[in-house]
Amino acid sequence: MSPARRASPQGSTRRQLREQRSRTRRRRLALLVALVAVVLATTGALTTWGMHRDVDPAAAGTWYAAPSSSASAAPAPGTVPAPAPGTTRAPTPVAPPAPVFDTSAHSTTDPASPWVVVNKQHPLQPLDYAPTQLATVGGKQVSAQAAPDLQAMLAAAQAAGVHVVVVSGYRSYSYQVGVHHEAVSREGYSYAESVSARAGFSEHQTGFALDLGSASGACELQTCFGQSPEGRWLAAHAGEFGFLLRYTPDDSAVTGYSPEAWHFRWVGRDLAAEMARRGVATLEEVFGVTGGEQYAAP
Repeated sequence: MSPARRASPQGSTRRQLREQRSRTRRRRLALLVALVAVVLATTGALTTWGMHRDVDPAAAGTWYAAPSSSASAAPAPGTVPAPAPGTTRAPTPVAPPAPVFDTSAHSTTDPASPWVVVNKQHPLQPLDYAPTQLATVGGKQVSAQAAPDLQAMLAAAQAAGVHVVVVSGYRSYSYQVGVHHEAVSREGYSYAESVSARAGFSEHQTGFALDLGSASGACELQTCFGQSPEGRWLAAHAGEFGFLLRYTPDDSAVTGYSPEAWHFRWVGRDLAAEMARRGVATLEEVFGVTGGEQYAAP
């Protein structure tokens, strides 16, 4: 063989061109790889940052990225979600407390007060007290303060088909003396003390108490009145007009008197409603006033 020939300048130029093209391809490939890496990194960031939309994964042509494990869980039902950073949560509305009934709004010792408590331990002051303003309702005198509610109650009873009448209303001190003496002579002193108040210790003397009955006169001032249509209606509805059934079988130890299904006492609608709400039946209990079967020492 002939000895190797020296490379020509033309061959050297071709090799340089091939090497230059090779370097150019490698650089382009490196750039392409870097670009793909950037795209993939960007796609991952979008997935965890902003692609958790309310889209239907089953919808055709849509793409859905499942929430990443680092995403905050939805609040449990019934809980209040935490406010977003930089925001202030509005205060939760709080219902105002129910108003407290003021049991000191009226006197329990002034005989002119609708809340005066009169029993065997608490006589009227003075004993011969007489109201200054009386009105006539149903043919009987009552306190002018109680008259509007009494008229409304009688009209409501009439509209309901029951015929309530006023048997007795205001009694003066001297009249009550006679009532008590008559009870003593008829029933004996011990029994009379349980059914008839002494003068000066009677609610009738305030004008706020009254005895009610039926237009027919049946069971007048008798225990059976409580089972009459009028007695049952009054027991159910008198409180709506500010009247209390004052003496009941359950309250004799407190009031000091035997049950009287016909004896009602006006205290005003507000107090009657409050007593019904509390489930308290006597004035003594709602005001914390003593009572009982024994008369206070004269």
